Amino acid sequence: MTTALRRLLVSTLLIPLLAFGGLVSPAFAADDQGASAAGAAHGRGPADDPNADIKDRLAAIPGVTITEEKPTTTGHRYFIATYTQPIDHARPWLGTFQQRFSLLHRGYDRPTVFYTNGYTLGTNPSRTEPTRLVDGNQVSIEYRFFTPSRPEPADWSKAGIRQGAADSHRLVSALKRIYQQEWLSTGASKGGMSSTYYRRFYPDDVAGTIAYVAPNNPDVSDYSAYTEFFRTVGTPECRARLNAAQRELLVRRDRLEARYIADNKAAGSTFNTLGTPDRAYEAGALDVVWAFWQYSLEADCAKVPVAATATDDELYAWFDAQSGITGNSDQSLAKYTAYYYQAATELGAPFFDVSYLKDLLHYDYKDLYSARAYVPKEIPVTFNRYAMPDIDRWVKREGERIMYVYGGNDPWGAKPFHLGRGSEDSYVYTVPGGNHGSNISKLPAEQSAEATAKVLEWAGLGDQDAARSLAKSPQQIPAFGPLDVEGQRLEQERRPL
Repeated sequence: MTTALRRLLVSTLLIPLLAFGGLVSPAFAADDQGASAAGAAHGRGPADDPNADIKDRLAAIPGVTITEEKPTTTGHRYFIATYTQPIDHARPWLGTFQQRFSLLHRGYDRPTVFYTNGYTLGTNPSRTEPTRLVDGNQVSIEYRFFTPSRPEPADWSKAGIRQGAADSHRLVSALKRIYQQEWLSTGASKGGMSSTYYRRFYPDDVAGTIAYVAPNNPDVSDYSAYTEFFRTVGTPECRARLNAAQRELLVRRDRLEARYIADNKAAGSTFNTLGTPDRAYEAGALDVVWAFWQYSLEADCAKVPVAATATDDELYAWFDAQSGITGNSDQSLAKYTAYYYQAATELGAPFFDVSYLKDLLHYDYKDLYSARAYVPKEIPVTFNRYAMPDIDRWVKREGERIMYVYGGNDPWGAKPFHLGRGSEDSYVYTVPGGNHGSNISKLPAEQSAEATAKVLEWAGLGDQDAARSLAKSPQQIPAFGPLDVEGQRLEQERRPL
C-alpha cells in the first residue's frame, strides 16, 4: 500500500471524528484552512495578476510588508520582507509578530525552492544548490525567535518545531498565489532538520525535500555513535595529532587561559551564561576536535599544531580558528539562544567520550556539552522526549520524496536520518570524506547525476524516464556565480550546528 493511499484511507476514517473535534485542536484546524485558502478568501487582485510587477504582487499578499529591494546583476529580483505570524498557531488570539523572509524572483513559470535555513536570515541575494539546479525562485525564511523575528516579550515555549513548521506552512500557502509551479524545500544542518519537520506536519506542501547534513537524534540517551565516530574518523595519525593538540590546550591552561581572559575582556565579553571564563575556556577546548571535522577535511590535519613543538602563539591561533576566542561569551551565544533552547527542549545535543582528557578537566564534560548550559538561566527549559522519536517514525513510515545528503567525515552525520519500509521515493547519499558542507555536487559522479535527476523530476522538469536517462549520463551541476557567493559564505559560517 503506497503512502499516498494510506494517507487517503486514514483521512477518510478520520472525517467522522474530526467533525466532532475529537482529534485536532480547533485553532490549528482553522489556521490550516485559512492559510491554504488564502487566494480564494481574498478573491482576485494584484497578487493574482500574472501581468503585474512582482513587487506589486508580493506587496498585495495580506500580511506581507516589503522592507527592501536589493539589486542583482543577473536579472533576478530580490526582496527582503516580513510576514505577520501568530505567536502561537494553536492560539492565534495571543498576538502576532513579524517574521523576516526573502524572495529571489526568477520567473512565474519556474519552480520555487523554499529554504529553511534554521537560523537568522541572510540578507544578500544567494541561491541554494536546489535553486541553481532547477533555475528557480527561492523563498528563504528566518527561523522564529532568531532576532529580529522574535516576539517581545519572548515566550520561549513557542519556539518549538511544530510552531516553526506552521510558520513555513502559512508563508508557503500565501505565496502559492504567486508561484504556482512545483515547490521544493531545502535546508542544511539545522535548516535540513527544519525542512524535515515541516514535511512531517505538512507533508503535501511541497513536491520534494533536499535536506543536507541533517542530524537525527531520536534517542538522546544514546551517544555511542558519536564516540564511535571519533574513534574511527580519518587516519590514526590524524586522530592522534588532533587529540594531542587538544590536550595541550589544557596542559598549557595557566598561560593560554590568561591570554583568553585578557582578549575577552578587551572585546567586552561576559560569561554569565556559562558561568566563568574558566568554564568557557574548557568548553572551547572540548570543541576543537569536533569543529575540525565539521569544517575541515582530512588533508587539513597537516595544519594542526604538533603538541610537542608548537609555540603558545601557534596553539592559541589554532584554538581561535576552531572554537573562536569569544565564541563562548554571552555576546556570541546570544545570537544562537533560539538554537540552544531548541536543543535543550526538543533536538537534543551530542557529547562523546573524552576520557583521554579526564585528568585535565575541571568540570563534568557532559555538563559542558549540555545544551542547557548555553541557555540563559532565566529561560525555563523542559525537554520533550517525544518530539524527535515522532519525527524519526514519520520519516521511516510515511516520508515521501525526501533526499538526505551527508558528509562521511562530518560528526553531525554520526546520527543521520534512516529510511524505513514506508519511506517512498526517498534517498540517502554520503559524500566520501565530506564535511558539514557536503552537497550533491560533491557526490561521486554517478550518484550526483542520479540525485540531480531526482531533484529535476520532483520540480516538474522531467519525468521518471528522463531522470533515469540523465542518471546514466552525468551532467555538470551549475557552477557558483555572482548570486551564490553569499550562500556559500553562510554555508561556511561557523555555527553551533
